[in-house]
Amino acid sequence: MHRFTIGAALMAALMAGPVTAQETASDTATPDAAPEADLGQVVATVNGQDITLGEMLMIRSGLPEQYQQLPDTVLWDGILDQLIQQEVLSQTDMAEETERVRIALKNERRALIASEALAKLSEQLWTEEDVQKAYEEAFAGQEMGEEYNAQHILVETEEDALAIKEELDGGADFDTLAKERSTGPSGPQGGQLGWFGQGQMVEPFEKAVMALEAGQVSEPVQTQFGWHVIRLNETRDRQAPPLDQVRDQIVAQLERQGVEEKIKELVDGAEVTRTDTADVDTSVLSRTDLIEN
Repeated sequence: MHRFTIGAALMAALMAGPVTAQETASDTATPDAAPEADLGQVVATVNGQDITLGEMLMIRSGLPEQYQQLPDTVLWDGILDQLIQQEVLSQTDMAEETERVRIALKNERRALIASEALAKLSEQLWTEEDVQKAYEEAFAGQEMGEEYNAQHILVETEEDALAIKEELDGGADFDTLAKERSTGPSGPQGGQLGWFGQGQMVEPFEKAVMALEAGQVSEPVQTQFGWHVIRLNETRDRQAPPLDQVRDQIVAQLERQGVEEKIKELVDGAEVTRTDTADVDTSVLSRTDLIEN
């Protein structure tokens, strides 16, 4: 089944002529400078059937990202062309409100109304006090473990790693050898890996680091990347991230948990009957051809 999209209408509008600098500047005006608008304002009529500004705005809000960036002057013509063309087609003798259309409209109406309810519900599920409490429970007073600052020299063979370890034991400079011999991406920086915590490195590398004292150099360690000679520079207690850094994550978690609980509460409190899978031939769900007729 064909679906009428805005692509062709917008493409035609774009081909009609270039966007001028004046048009672009006016279209990027701040919302505060925009005039008051009436969603019921009639922007076109087709055989007496009105098309309103509100209908255009709904199309505009659902455009793909590449169209969202277009100037409003171009979008206006493209969206209005689409709505006029759709209205003309919907008024022809060929147009019919089929069972497929009725089912689709019912599903779309239900989904849109549920989305509105969900948006309002999400706003009621947490307060700033809840965010602070969740943050403190997750981080305050918790042992965050240690962080390690290390550098390494990565080579392909154990022989090369043993030779490098011998040079380091003889007083060679770690940074210099890393820059000259390491095949890893950190080589040009003297093998510096910066700070990392438990679980951020592959297991053999992590175990070797955790067994070192600050300033010590490891024996060669093999991982899937090759052979490493590691120097532990420093350790420190890992600090909890500031609230601002994890606030969005906490809010998302509070909303997710709250929505799940509220929806379960609503479903449990509703009078619901449903068909059990044992009482139906579930293969009928693949018969999408039934709604094509």
